[in-house]
Amino acid sequence: MNSVKLEQKDIQNVIKSLAYKTTWLFVPATKMPLVAKAFNSGADSVIVDLEDAVAQADKAQARAALKSYQDSDDYQPIWVRINQASSAEFAADIELCQQLPNLAGVILAKAEQASDIESIYQTTGLPVIALIESAIGLHNLDAMAGASGIVAFSYGFIDLCNDINVQIGTPAADIIANQIRYQLILTSKVHNLLAPIDTVYPDFSDSEGLEQRAQLWSQMGMSGMLCIHPKQVATVQAALRPSDTEIDFAKRVVAEYESTGQAVFKIDGNMVDAPVIERCQRLLSKVND
Repeated sequence: MNSVKLEQKDIQNVIKSLAYKTTWLFVPATKMPLVAKAFNSGADSVIVDLEDAVAQADKAQARAALKSYQDSDDYQPIWVRINQASSAEFAADIELCQQLPNLAGVILAKAEQASDIESIYQTTGLPVIALIESAIGLHNLDAMAGASGIVAFSYGFIDLCNDINVQIGTPAADIIANQIRYQLILTSKVHNLLAPIDTVYPDFSDSEGLEQRAQLWSQMGMSGMLCIHPKQVATVQAALRPSDTEIDFAKRVVAEYESTGQAVFKIDGNMVDAPVIERCQRLLSKVND
């Protein structure tokens, strides 16, 4: 039973380890054989879902399947999305997590209260990603960001839109989505959390739209994206891959800085100073990771 609380330095190590994980792929807990395929897709993290992807009548069976998977030789560390704290399934989900010491962490659906995050952390010892899906959750963002055990935020955009009466697929929804992203980015930065993880792109047949979405959230400073189909993984990763031109420029900037020690210089007529050097170093660290 995993009831030992992680020390804060361990939480910070978890955050560092997640820094370059860009793709988070869902698998329903009722379809555990798909977990191996999910990892084979190249996904950085796999999330086994006990919440929306599992019908109410199948919840107990799904938990049993997840327990069997952890006890198998095929086990790889997975994240588990559990049901919201106010649900009748929450206690059983937490009890299961206590029996799965090798989990990577817990994703709390419809997170709204800091106390719920802290309770999960204290009870299971596992890091928590809070999924914001309501106006109350968004309103309580700052409080949740300070909760013990939290490592990151993500959000469920359709649920949020339903809660605040925003029409999906409209220019207004795009405005709201970017406002949510900005709020999550700012709060995460202030509290030294992993940069937030973007919501799912529902149309898994629209690779062009997915690519544009991935480029958008990446340019805004988010760290990754929730995926609902294995073929989305490669599209997202390709969309985030820097061009050869960008890599070449970054290499020359870093080489010049390391060889001369100068804080300000020119490359191809462009002035380079500390922020540009830092950005180039960060780009190369991702490429070489």
